Amino acid sequence: MSLGTSDTLVYLIAIPLFSSAFLLLGGRALDRVGHLIGTAASASSFVVALIELNKMLGRDAESRGVTQHLFTWINVGSFQIDATLLLDQLSICFVLLITGVGTLIHIYSISYMAHDIDRRRFFAFLNLFIAAMLLLVLGNSYLNLYVGWEGVGLASYLLIGFWNQKPTYATAAKKAFVANRVGDVGLSLAVMIAFVQFGAVTFDGVAKGIEAGSASSTALNAMGAAILLAAVGKSAQFPLQAWLGDAMAGPTPVSALIHAATMVTAGVYLISRSNFVFDNAPTAQLLVVIVGAVTLLFGAVIGMAKDDIKKALAASTMSQIGYMILATGLGPAGYAFAMMHLLTHGFFKAGMFLGAGSVMHGMNDEVDMRKYGALRKVMPITFATFGLGYLAIIGIPPFAGFYSKDKIIETAFNAGGSKGIILGCVTLLGAAITAFYMTRVMLMTFFGTKRWDSAAHPHESPWLMTVPMILLSIGSITTGFIFSNGDRLKNFLAPVVDKHHHEHETELLAPIVVTGLAMFAVAIGISIALAKYSRKTIPASAPTDVTVWTKIARRDLLQDDFNETVFMRPGQSLTRVLAFLDKRVVDGAVSGVGAMTLRLAGDLRKTQTGYVRSYALLILLGTVAILAAILVVTV
Repeated sequence: MSLGTSDTLVYLIAIPLFSSAFLLLGGRALDRVGHLIGTAASASSFVVALIELNKMLGRDAESRGVTQHLFTWINVGSFQIDATLLLDQLSICFVLLITGVGTLIHIYSISYMAHDIDRRRFFAFLNLFIAAMLLLVLGNSYLNLYVGWEGVGLASYLLIGFWNQKPTYATAAKKAFVANRVGDVGLSLAVMIAFVQFGAVTFDGVAKGIEAGSASSTALNAMGAAILLAAVGKSAQFPLQAWLGDAMAGPTPVSALIHAATMVTAGVYLISRSNFVFDNAPTAQLLVVIVGAVTLLFGAVIGMAKDDIKKALAASTMSQIGYMILATGLGPAGYAFAMMHLLTHGFFKAGMFLGAGSVMHGMNDEVDMRKYGALRKVMPITFATFGLGYLAIIGIPPFAGFYSKDKIIETAFNAGGSKGIILGCVTLLGAAITAFYMTRVMLMTFFGTKRWDSAAHPHESPWLMTVPMILLSIGSITTGFIFSNGDRLKNFLAPVVDKHHHEHETELLAPIVVTGLAMFAVAIGISIALAKYSRKTIPASAPTDVTVWTKIARRDLLQDDFNETVFMRPGQSLTRVLAFLDKRVVDGAVSGVGAMTLRLAGDLRKTQTGYVRSYALLILLGTVAILAAILVVTV
């Protein structure tokens, strides 16, 4: 793929970045207009993105990528790293999602955060996140990407802990930050391996080095595993998924932007961008598939047991990203479908998170679905938009998830052999469980009898909140058909993720059969949910006489317990041992040498009496000792 040049890519990042700095440094004078400035900045980046997309579509498919050199960042001997931006078919998808959905969330936040005294700071952090995420997807090297990668980690920490006056919220932010740092070790290792093996860290340099055979299979598998570790941390995949549920402590627009549409999908981007690594590293690619399969079931099971509407959606996000990660592990056949599901998911999941925020807005910030019920009557727009997202995520045709998730299920079956059968069954089981817990969310929130107390006065949200929800719900309806029609998105992305235009080598099941199986799985999930929740009174508190499996699911499948047992407590014990060794052994040795020196100095000091006769006696004794030594030696 040939690359042209552009002088305007930097504006995508510069606009929200300067807006963030201006809002943070401008002081209280900007309190009345800070939210408008932040929203205008995000919208301006979206306009620039649309202009760049129009330019891209005007060029040949093989020459649509463009770069912009900013400055030389590192120049040591023969090693040089430039701060350069790359906009191609893969990155433009993310840029449009980040700025488009991000702008709608900014608009929603104007009303949602209207009474918060720190609203200006909130919008500054949103802009900072947008800028960092854009840098992540526009960097032309792993090192440039790493800067944006760390930037979104910082921004997410600031936004999750935005209401850090509550200790639990501050703890949730720290938990997310630490889990992401573990993943960041993987990205650091990947950069080091790339430098050692290829002498370059740019995507193009690594790809050419692999083509030239500059690295062994072991090195490529190690690099792929390191990249996967980075993706696992950022995208809340097994075994580093424990932070995502707690991250719901942040304001709901944060959940929509970071934990549905953008940051948690960064791992999918990283693996897709590194397709040249994984296509030549079969062991690492298999690990990607395993992580995706485990996580999509893991998240789905957790979602079944959550009464907190935001945590149920967070578990759903974990599961849906598991589908995307699995697809990226299926090679050239899966990258485009992973991206398709990522884009459709960005619309319907962001819409549902905003819908959850709308419900909370009308219910005095109550998040327990057991205290909802019958809200469709008093919140019809929220019900309709959330409902369209629900139909999209469970995969009902012609909604977006039907096209994107079914393609992943089909590709899983076509992986070949027993691997294809296992993966296909896992994806179908995930679809059935998704249909169950999302139907449960709909029934507990919008149907049945009202279960709220007299203090709650549910009502529809203002238009600044409902309009973004309506626009996102339109995306929930249309994006799947638009992207899949004529394999439009697959062909668009092919020059980046499938340069050799691979085709399926096997077709275990025809697409129509896969669709039938998926619809059957969805029908089973819906039927079980209807039987369990539509005809029975939902108790005000979660029942305690439940199976051990339900209790485990409520505890997030013991992921926190596992981390505490395997990592935290042994880490604390190791820290105590090291502290003891440092204090008693290291410091003791140092203190002992010092004390001994002082004692010797004290004893020697006693010989300095100040009397001439004492000194004369010592001189005499010394002389006698020397003469005696000489006589002994000569004899």
